[in-house]
Amino acid sequence: MDLDTITTSSVMIPGAGGDEIEVYLALPAGDGPFPGVVVIHHLPGFDRATKEIARRFATMGYSAAMPNLYWREAPGAAPDDAAATARASGGVPDERLVGDVRGAAAFLRARPNANGKVGAIGYCSGGRQAFLSGIEAGVDATVDCYGAFVTGVRPEGHPLNVVPLTDRIADLACPVLGLFGAEDKYPSPEHVAQLEQLLTAHGKTFEIHSYPDAGHAFFAVDRPSYRVAAANDGWQRIAAFFGTYLGQ
Repeated sequence: MDLDTITTSSVMIPGAGGDEIEVYLALPAGDGPFPGVVVIHHLPGFDRATKEIARRFATMGYSAAMPNLYWREAPGAAPDDAAATARASGGVPDERLVGDVRGAAAFLRARPNANGKVGAIGYCSGGRQAFLSGIEAGVDATVDCYGAFVTGVRPEGHPLNVVPLTDRIADLACPVLGLFGAEDKYPSPEHVAQLEQLLTAHGKTFEIHSYPDAGHAFFAVDRPSYRVAAANDGWQRIAAFFGTYLGQ
């Protein structure tokens, strides 16, 4: 099986409330069976950088689906414009996010070469949304990459209308991997420590890792925040984590 050979496309699938939403697919070649990964994009939206992450998962042997969370607000718009429109309305409502992730996960599980397991991963605002997906969306494992406001309080003036998930950590229904930068402010090291304490107190299966030389968005190869060592180590941890809980 040549995992460097993948196919990509954009399709329409049912999301929350039965709405048809755009999803970017990156699929490995071969008979499988393949696990699936729902890639939840960051606040800047359905952009080239996050599509590249979906393609990387396909080369790792996962069928990857990335829903366009801003499709309803700005169908067909450029990522920057769609993100600005979504921010102006306070971001993506949690209930709708869960429905869209459920739709993408169901689509991946229904593929003829699926192994039945689907994980979620998210970056920035998508990190919190990936954690929420582990509570409500029925995924088998989830990865939170520096998602703010899983714990901690949203500061005044922040564009997203979100609430912390502190009181819902007891409901987490799958293993979670958290990858954070120790120089980040949202989430700060204190927020990450609180998350770890709550996961431990509720007996959840989790791994938390913080990188001392990294801040927010250290996976973002197209930004000054990119940290090669942290990102490379993070990818190794993601591969091991999904390999354990989703299979290959």
